[in-house]
Amino acid sequence: MKPIIALDADGVLLDYHEAYRYAWNKAFDVMPAIRDPQAYWPIDRWNVRRLVGEELAHFRASFDQDFWSTIPAINGAVDACLRLHDAGYELVCVSAIESQFQAARLQNLRDCGFPIQRVIATASTGTHTSPKAAALQELHPIAFVDDYLPYLRGIPSHIHSALVLREPNGSPNIGEDQAVVHSRHADLAEFATWWLGAERRCRP
Repeated sequence: MKPIIALDADGVLLDYHEAYRYAWNKAFDVMPAIRDPQAYWPIDRWNVRRLVGEELAHFRASFDQDFWSTIPAINGAVDACLRLHDAGYELVCVSAIESQFQAARLQNLRDCGFPIQRVIATASTGTHTSPKAAALQELHPIAFVDDYLPYLRGIPSHIHSALVLREPNGSPNIGEDQAVVHSRHADLAEFATWWLGAERRCRP
């Protein structure tokens, strides 16, 4: 069996920021301009208003099967995955997404060219522990890469937890939870280069 590396989707493999922008355009026929290129959250990145009531419900309706199957890849992410795959790792996407969109997420990844055959959808636990912890406990990966620090809470300590830092403004990737992080990287491409380099250095 190949060793497994588990990967988050939005913010690690896929560009949720750009998809959010197009969802807004689909809902309101306006393509938002950028407001803060260093914002972690899309609502802060794009020049959009905060929604409530019927407008919010209308916008959320845009997050359908089509949305979850057409999010573009982050620059360099496909190449990073191909390098990890060619080095002998099985890549599995572990994503906090509703189970009804699991197949759409897998199709999205395949269409982008990612060498990924499995997506595991994880529902919210409503607790302090990551909703991905139980799935990772069962999957037994050697590493897990996510861009959202709270999703590393409760991950078994023998799994290498890698945090993709992304944009700093408004980032949740701060505070005492950083104690559970084993390595930090600007993006998945940087993680792949670091991981494969460390693997080479550890070979006898």
